[in-house]
Amino acid sequence: MLIRHGTDRPTILDHYLAYSLAFIAGALNTAGFYSLGFFSANMTGNISTGADRIALGDLFSGTVYLLLPVAFTLGATFATLAVEIGLRRGVTRIFAFSILSEAMLLLLLAIVDMLDNSRVMVLVLGLSGLMGFQNAIVTRISNWRVRTTHVSGMSTDIGIGIGLLITMFTRGEQSESCAGHVERLRLHSVTVVAFCVGGILGVVAYKSLGGILLIIVAALLAMVALPSALRRPKPPATASE
Repeated sequence: MLIRHGTDRPTILDHYLAYSLAFIAGALNTAGFYSLGFFSANMTGNISTGADRIALGDLFSGTVYLLLPVAFTLGATFATLAVEIGLRRGVTRIFAFSILSEAMLLLLLAIVDMLDNSRVMVLVLGLSGLMGFQNAIVTRISNWRVRTTHVSGMSTDIGIGIGLLITMFTRGEQSESCAGHVERLRLHSVTVVAFCVGGILGVVAYKSLGGILLIIVAALLAMVALPSALRRPKPPATASE
């Protein structure tokens, strides 16, 4: 699931990404809001709230909200640098290693949360950074077809897909020309539903488990990445092949 990327990647693997990583992103996003009062993945909402707080004179709170997109962007930047350097050096499992890195960093945040509940800023900014990190990896490996934390974009794509299909049907276009749009519509819908289900279960789990949820999510990320990380790379083809 985390080896093939770009145009060489089967669509079914993108569905697996949506099932697993969008679910995890939704769980972290809502659990973070339930426990800390901040959405770690909702950059539009954070910027809007930050601007509102600053306009009303609450400079500290507004600055905190505006720091979340900065953390998200830095996470996406570091992920992209790691992936591009890995690909240029022929590290075929770089995407799997990157998700494993996310799991280890999330485990570190869980330990910080369990040892010192007062470090709210560390946890909030750390979660936002990891959401940007994951979103960049998934976006890159799927050739921009899947974005696990960008529900606004996915919802827009769903609306566009529905509009295109209605237009095609009213014009009587052949079903073959609609197949690509239907597949993309399914993929975007799966991503949004997985994010929503993960969000529901994330709050339920955090109410029962507290910070242990972060450890469980880190373990789930590791489970997603390990099969690809442990897979032996194929030997390079010889000149006679």
